Amino acid sequence: MTQRSETNSQGNDTIETPDDSATTPDGDTPVQEEPSPVQAPGALAGQVTDDDIAQRVAAAVAAADERQAVDLKVLDLAGVSDFTDYFLICSGTNDRQVSAIADAVDGALRELKVRPLHQEGSNSGRWVLLDYGDFIVHVFRDETRRFYALERLWGDAPEVTDRFRT
Repeated sequence: MTQRSETNSQGNDTIETPDDSATTPDGDTPVQEEPSPVQAPGALAGQVTDDDIAQRVAAAVAAADERQAVDLKVLDLAGVSDFTDYFLICSGTNDRQVSAIADAVDGALRELKVRPLHQEGSNSGRWVLLDYGDFIVHVFRDETRRFYALERLWGDAPEVTDRFRT
């Protein structure tokens, strides 16, 4: 384990530990950061329930359906993956529709105070990925979707789309 001493801008010595938490020589701890914007309203940090996730996926499905997403599917990856619980996969018929679907999903989830952890492809319109941690939204142009064939790649994951449609 490597530790180093530094002096902050006020001239106080601080010690950095391997877990990146800083303490002063007196043992004081730094001020805790504010909760992440991805955190559910009223939840403690790190406490997202299965109901919270289901509500978010249902909101994403509804938003994509409202923009006439083509061949929308939700795959349950919880039993076959350790990086996410669900994939929402759908298509748009052109670049503009792909962007509109992604924007609608993003907007619906922001109303729930949920923001993507990562977003890719917003400028291209061929494949937009919105990563919300517990689920990932993939919005494709049809030819791009056929090329990457995520449903075939994740063929062991059951399709659970009907669980999230109202």
